Amino acid sequence: MSDARHEMLARAANPRRARQADVIPLAKLFAAAFLADPVMDWIARPGAERPQGLERFFHWLLAVRAIPFSEVWMADEASVCAAWLPPDAPASPGGLLEQISLLPMFIRLCGFSRLLRGQAMADAMEKNHPHARHYYLAFIAVAPQFQGMGLGSALMLATLKSIDASGVPAYLENSNPKNTRLYERCGFVTQKNIAPAAAPPLVGMWRPAH
Repeated sequence: MSDARHEMLARAANPRRARQADVIPLAKLFAAAFLADPVMDWIARPGAERPQGLERFFHWLLAVRAIPFSEVWMADEASVCAAWLPPDAPASPGGLLEQISLLPMFIRLCGFSRLLRGQAMADAMEKNHPHARHYYLAFIAVAPQFQGMGLGSALMLATLKSIDASGVPAYLENSNPKNTRLYERCGFVTQKNIAPAAAPPLVGMWRPAH
């Protein structure tokens, strides 16, 4: 193992909480990591405007929905990040007025042609979200140039240690079959595909309290 990889793995295994000052680099990280994700590929608009749409979406998710709950964890150089939501945090945007205010962002992400796809996927996620108290892994991302180095595993195991200490289960939706083995090694168990008809699989996975 090279010294550089060893150092990156060490930082991923000892993450720090993300702050609002980290939003811009982390939004870029998530946008790059999910550019060709199967579910995002189905939802997000095609063409040159997709990266900007993804970046704006993740900027909102991090700044407004995730970082305020203090469970977004990252390696210091922003090579890998996991955005968790703690128990009792709302898993989706609030009331009608908030959802209306977010419409321009979702139009930029999906385009008018795929807006209904985005709504169908969001409805499926909300309908199938567990009711029991749990930590929810909204997204985890590794920078494309560092994928395959074990950074995602190192960060997942580090964050799950504190979750295990709380005695609370965890839940995620797996949008990419390539990640299944990672999640299974971390103790997640496949439940079912929750994606709407004609969409790529989005598989709910549950991790009992340890």
